[in-house]
Amino acid sequence: MTLATLNDVLKPAEKNCSAIAGLVVLGWEDAIAFTEAAEEVGCPVILQAGPGSRRHTPLSVLGKMFTYLAERASVPVVCHLDHAHTFEECSEAIDCGFTSLMIDGSMLPLDDNIALTARVKGLAKPHKLSVEGEIGAVGYAGGAASAMTDPEEAARFERETGIDALAISIGNVHLQTEHAAMIDWTRLADIQSLTRAPLVLHGGSGIPPSVRRDLARETRVKKFNIGTELRLGFGNALRDYLATHPAEFDRLRILSAPIAPMKNIAMEIMRNLQA
Repeated sequence: MTLATLNDVLKPAEKNCSAIAGLVVLGWEDAIAFTEAAEEVGCPVILQAGPGSRRHTPLSVLGKMFTYLAERASVPVVCHLDHAHTFEECSEAIDCGFTSLMIDGSMLPLDDNIALTARVKGLAKPHKLSVEGEIGAVGYAGGAASAMTDPEEAARFERETGIDALAISIGNVHLQTEHAAMIDWTRLADIQSLTRAPLVLHGGSGIPPSVRRDLARETRVKKFNIGTELRLGFGNALRDYLATHPAEFDRLRILSAPIAPMKNIAMEIMRNLQA
């Protein structure tokens, strides 16, 4: 299967009343588990390189890893740059083979966010790559507070940037370890009435799976970013393996142990979002 963009996978999801998982990759073990999970379920997957991942591994290495898996997968794989904050990061990602860019100007004044996002959209257009932007701000559990998305601002943002996917803040929060998010369905309905692009919810780990499923089936939310839920699964699987293999010292065996559990978690997430 060829490399895919957000447009390639989110538009069919909209027609099928389903959604696609954007899964945060922190290493090879994650990437192979998520790709194999998508192949087994028979659905696309969005492999995401977020800021933490990029601090740990060079973007050029992540790009080669993602494209290597995508070119050999039997399902569409989007190679996605998550939460870039500068034009330069997005330009570098294109050079590294990424097929999709998320430019996050949500902490900027609205006019500056629009200008930055539109500039990245202009950068991506000749390459036929997709661009996700964010309006409002998704906060962090125990950290920065959220700023809920204003529907009128969302409409202007979409109109003036031409983005392919619109990340919004409606009660979703990054880094929640419990399914505790309270979604503002009224605000979501107002945003949907004024915009047309597929909608994205960051902080998907904090949204109860039953609510994720309802959103996928009943609304224009077509992409859920999932990170913390997967990190918890990796950590638990690693601890279990070390507890039962206290003498093991081979890092390849140790780090390979969570692959199967991670694959199972990813499959459950993906199946929940399918029609």
